[in-house]
This record gives sequence, structure tokens and C-alpha cells, in this order.
Amino acid sequence: MIVDNVVVGAAIISEGRLLAAQRAEPSELAGGWEFPGGKVDPGESDEEALVRECREELGVEIVLDGRVGGDWRLTDTAVLRVWLARVVSGVPQPKEHRELRWLTESELYDVPWLPADLPIVGSVRSCLGGVDRY
Repeated sequence: MIVDNVVVGAAIISEGRLLAAQRAEPSELAGGWEFPGGKVDPGESDEEALVRECREELGVEIVLDGRVGGDWRLTDTAVLRVWLARVVSGVPQPKEHRELRWLTESELYDVPWLPADLPIVGSVRSCLGGVDRY
């Protein structure tokens, strides 16, 4: 597979809860829930893009911990790459999203995740459950 587009996402965890973000646009994705993040710009590393996106979308500074899985296929030429992350400065605000929610392990599937993000939720689940280091 030739990858032309990389999208990065942050699985931000705090006090055993995962931050989920509800899309505001485009119309075909509006209302769905996702991991915050976005496209990697030319000349940017995946990690730099994710830190930038969280600053722009949420108004927070994050640090990345570990990668969640490998490349999650979005299309024939695009992949999603997700990292565990934690906020080190600021409080997440929905600057580009309709709403943000902190989900406990038992609430993970209470929101309609976007199809691309849904399989990743299961992989992140093991990092919840009262893990205090996040």
C-alpha cells in the first residue's frame, strides 16, 4: 500500500478516562466521535503534527507516550496513526469540535464513534480502568 496521507490521533487519557471529540464538520462526519488530531503537513513528523493539532483543536499541550497499534487504514492511500497522550498544560476546549467528553471504561461505547476510530477504542480500553500514570 502506498501511503499518500497520514492522519494522526491522540488517545488522551486522564484519571482512567479517555477524551472523545465530536466532529462538527464536514457534514458526512458531523456528529460522529473521534480521537482529536488531524493531517500531517509536509515537512512535519507525525508526532509534531499531533502536538500541533491538539494545540489548535483543544488549546492544550500534550506529551505522547506510546503508539496504539500500527497503521489503521482509512482509504487505499491514507492511514490513521494514534498515540497515547496526556495533557501537560491547559484544559481541553472544543475549539473545532461540537463537544468533548471524558469517557470511563464503561462509557466507551456510549458515543457513536466514527468507523475509522471504532476499532482503536478497543485497543485503548486496556489503558483505562484507573491507571493513575495518565
